[in-house]
Amino acid sequence: MGTVSSLALGPVQGTPLARINPVAQLSAIAVVTLVLLTTVDVVTAAVVVAAELCLLPAAGLTSPRDVGRRTWPLLLGAASVGLVNVLLSADRDPLVGAGLALRVVGLALPGVLLVAGTDPVRLADALTIHWRVPTRFAYGALAALRLVPLLVGEFESVRLARRARGVEGRTPTARVRLFAGIVFALLVGAVRRGSRLATAMDARGFDSGIPRTNARGSVLRRRDLLFVAATVAVCAAAVALSVLTGAWHPSFTG
Repeated sequence: MGTVSSLALGPVQGTPLARINPVAQLSAIAVVTLVLLTTVDVVTAAVVVAAELCLLPAAGLTSPRDVGRRTWPLLLGAASVGLVNVLLSADRDPLVGAGLALRVVGLALPGVLLVAGTDPVRLADALTIHWRVPTRFAYGALAALRLVPLLVGEFESVRLARRARGVEGRTPTARVRLFAGIVFALLVGAVRRGSRLATAMDARGFDSGIPRTNARGSVLRRRDLLFVAATVAVCAAAVALSVLTGAWHPSFTG
């Protein structure tokens, strides 16, 4: 069960990052995304990624094992992007691949931090209160996030059950076929569960159009504003350092 819970990617309770309002975290992510999408140089991306890595302990990700379990897909994707761009680049400049790989990490890592440090219920409350997101959408997304650990647990259970029965592919083709079968079964179950969930939400009036109150509330505090301001400062420093070192390369110039 330890493996299942580690793959569930749920929030870590009681962390410093968990005290930051979710909409402040989303605002900071928007700032980072805007900066990283405007440049392809390695310096800007490296400074931003370094700052994001410093936030890992604040999100409760203190051990390399925990970090690896949550970030291996994005690291694999970043390495693939970097390698492909180096191989296909006209001048085969390693800095081009490194800059693009770091940009992928810089764009994806804030999402890892948000998931690790934010309770989905707080996120839904904050979206509906501060950004006036429709409750049907916000709490539908909340329900989907709640189902992710369940799907991961079911996947692990099916995989272990097949291994116990000796149904395990001995060749890469057989493994891919078995994996596809498990995914298809989980997809069918997820569609059925989603239909029942949608019916339950409609029965509770989420589609009535009547304004809903919020019992928990959500408050933006001074630390939330400081968090966004610090993000802006880090991004500005990254861009300034890139310009001063001559590495600045806007993405819209080709």
